[in-house]
Amino acid sequence: MEEVMTLADAAYHANKVITAVTPSSSRGPVMLLYSVPLLSALLAFAIAQFLKVITTWYKEKRWDPKKIVGSGGMPSSHSSTVVALAVSIGLHEGIDSSSFAIAVVMAFIVMYDATGVRLHAGRQAEVLNQIVCEFPPEHPLSTSIPLRDSLGHTPLQVVAGAMLGCIVAFLMKATD
Repeated sequence: MEEVMTLADAAYHANKVITAVTPSSSRGPVMLLYSVPLLSALLAFAIAQFLKVITTWYKEKRWDPKKIVGSGGMPSSHSSTVVALAVSIGLHEGIDSSSFAIAVVMAFIVMYDATGVRLHAGRQAEVLNQIVCEFPPEHPLSTSIPLRDSLGHTPLQVVAGAMLGCIVAFLMKATD
């Protein structure tokens, strides 16, 4: 039976060969393209952003392609990105590595921030936008540009993003 080589396989094997032959200081930024943890994080981010368009269409019955580049929404792309990175580092370098510890701490900080500060800033923006809409037309702020109110995530959106990140990291590991 013929074996199929995926991009992750090629990247992993190329990284192993270059690591064995070249000292780490002489490897350039091109090697970042072959980093499975980095590829996992980027893929998780892209999938999450694409899913935001789908979930918006399902929930609100409207097509909003701007969701691909926006923040907020289901699932959290911030959470999927940092969790995919942390899990992938854990799978490739081991859970006892310093890189894994750093990635896990950063993941928790990002997810806490998404459900805390950013979520509440978005809710405040909603209230401020409503107040500005009620100003009379002659008020100097009545023509101000509305604030972005889709900044943070609900805990469910963060959990969904984290689950997506785990799935992507495990699937990328399975291609090694």
